[in-house]
Amino acid sequence: MPRYTMFMIPGPHAYNPDVPLDPALFEEMGAYNEQLEKAGVLLSGEGLHGPDEAVQVKFDADRKGTIFDGPFAEAKELVGGFWMLEVKDHAEALEWASRVPGSPGDIVELRRVQEMEDFPQDVQAVLRDADA
Repeated sequence: MPRYTMFMIPGPHAYNPDVPLDPALFEEMGAYNEQLEKAGVLLSGEGLHGPDEAVQVKFDADRKGTIFDGPFAEAKELVGGFWMLEVKDHAEALEWASRVPGSPGDIVELRRVQEMEDFPQDVQAVLRDADA
């Protein structure tokens, strides 16, 4: 069964200290997560701290990483959390994504997880050797 990650990209209301947190939204999200668990499709899911605690590592042409502390003013779409699902097909993943109790401006991005069989045989061999 394919795995999908749903990324929550919160709208402008998120991470705004002038907007108080609404406990009702957390209740709705908790009920949604419970539905995922009861359906047996939720592998994991977590909310993430805001951009003030973010760190990026940017790699140059020599593959050397340089660390940059956040927040990042140019970042307009920050991941606020994620769910990892295992579902029967893409349609079921879309169904779950459309049921997220999002607020106005929120976006849920759905992406299929790469499985071993998605890679060419030579890449699969390298990946198998790395796991050994």
